[in-house]
Amino acid sequence: MQWQSGTLSADMEIALIEPRIPPNTGNIARLCAATRLPLHLVGRLGFEITDRHLKRAGLDYWEHVTMHRHEGIDEFLQSIAASRLLFFSTKGQATHLEAPYQEDSVLVFGSETQGLSSEILNEHPSRIFRIPLLNPAVRSLNLSGAVSIVVYEALRQLGRI
Repeated sequence: MQWQSGTLSADMEIALIEPRIPPNTGNIARLCAATRLPLHLVGRLGFEITDRHLKRAGLDYWEHVTMHRHEGIDEFLQSIAASRLLFFSTKGQATHLEAPYQEDSVLVFGSETQGLSSEILNEHPSRIFRIPLLNPAVRSLNLSGAVSIVVYEALRQLGRI
């Protein structure tokens, strides 16, 4: 695991706001290793970075993940231009297929239990996107699955895969 300062780069990046479940974060870290995208962990985590479930989910790919740690959402949001942010939530009107992905987009996801806060949703209503669900009985997708869907759609639209 390569820890960097909290500063974001000019490349596409993934940010998790207060993730709670270690294997989800481990799976997302593995996705970051596979796609060479930095990962930002923001706010209070539901686990320790040294958690064995987190490590196991990432397998032996941790050395290929660039990780950034932000103590809180305000610190994270102040470190980047709002134009880079794309938020993903079940509350979005437009779908992830309509998101205006750019090479320097920061793909932001909320926690497994709470999603993104109403403050974030209210401040950025035109930058919130959802993954369509075909079965109305299902509230949402697993966080690591949702991140994978969005990342690969963004990379596809940008011609990177």
